[in-house]
Amino acid sequence: MLISDQIQKDLVTAMKAKDEARLSAIRMIKSALMKAKVDSSKPMDDAAEQQILKSLVKQRIDAADMFRKGGREDSALKEEAEKAIIESYLPAGATEAEILAAIEAAMAETGATEAKQMGLVMKAVQAKLAGKTVDGRLVSEKVKAKLS
Repeated sequence: MLISDQIQKDLVTAMKAKDEARLSAIRMIKSALMKAKVDSSKPMDDAAEQQILKSLVKQRIDAADMFRKGGREDSALKEEAEKAIIESYLPAGATEAEILAAIEAAMAETGATEAKQMGLVMKAVQAKLAGKTVDGRLVSEKVKAKLS
């Protein structure tokens, strides 16, 4: 089942339950998916929908950070709640142990030993963790720590 189909079912459920926070987040997700569908000339597949959701998650993380820096904890919490709802439609994320194992394997595979080879290692890690939700910033920090 496509993510957009599940979103539609959950939208109806949230309306019936009068769950305003969930309803608002689902409407935002549906809006982003519909915009991408209209903008794209080819039909949306599950991978494309997941990519859109990942960008929405990143936007929520960045917004929560900015709200915290501005002293608006209530808005940051709202963004984090939306992030959790969006993540519920994505496949399970990679654990820290899986990320570290992928980094080790990628470094052994590529023979990387210095920071100049970070891009090569990052590509290999992303390939190994394909299909799992991974925070690129976290992977980047861990790869940088291993290579320095």
